[in-house]
Amino acid sequence: MGHKFRYVGCIYIYRSFHFHAYLNCSFTLSKNIVISTTLNDLSNWSRLSSLWPLLYGASCCFIEFASLIGSRFHFDRYGLVPRLSPIQVDLILTAGTVTMKMALSLVRLYEQMPEPKYVIAMGACTITGGMFSIVRGVDKLIPVDVYLPGCPPKPQAVIDAITKLQIYEDRIRSQQANRCFTTNHKFHIGHSMNTGNYDQRFLYQPPSNSEIPTETFFKYKSSVSSHELVN
Repeated sequence: MGHKFRYVGCIYIYRSFHFHAYLNCSFTLSKNIVISTTLNDLSNWSRLSSLWPLLYGASCCFIEFASLIGSRFHFDRYGLVPRLSPIQVDLILTAGTVTMKMALSLVRLYEQMPEPKYVIAMGACTITGGMFSIVRGVDKLIPVDVYLPGCPPKPQAVIDAITKLQIYEDRIRSQQANRCFTTNHKFHIGHSMNTGNYDQRFLYQPPSNSEIPTETFFKYKSSVSSHELVN
């Protein structure tokens, strides 16, 4: 959208103030200055330090994250606004075990999130898996930006992970001209997902940081028997 419209409007500065563009980029604007920008860039700048998370909790790790909502940790001061709809969030936080039956719903939630979107994997079960009926890490399903190990991680560790994610966002945005956000994940929608079939072989591959081809993920599980997965 920002590339389609050269000029949408302007902002007139009536008084001097300190303008915080990024975490490591700020400057002072003097009086009677006009800033021309696009509506898309202005909206992205307003979302810079305010991540709206979708809480995908399934086990004990989510109880630790729920303690952040209370007055002791007060996670609202970090700009976090939990939402229930995936079309309104920037971040999905997976906490606890992710079973094979839950894998398809997790992928659907991720694909419904608008770009740019980020993922925090919280807890040992989410990162590496546990029993044989659990997904061996959510990075087999969706790309993960921050790994938060522990069983369960402390609330202070969750705050530290969110802070590191904001710094990571700023480093990516600072490399782009006239753009505040970036399309970081190249995870395309596969039409075969709507059939309800799921490739269980994909869950038992070793962790990899490379991009997951769509055709590798969306395969039918009929070619793999259940005893091969357990063994």
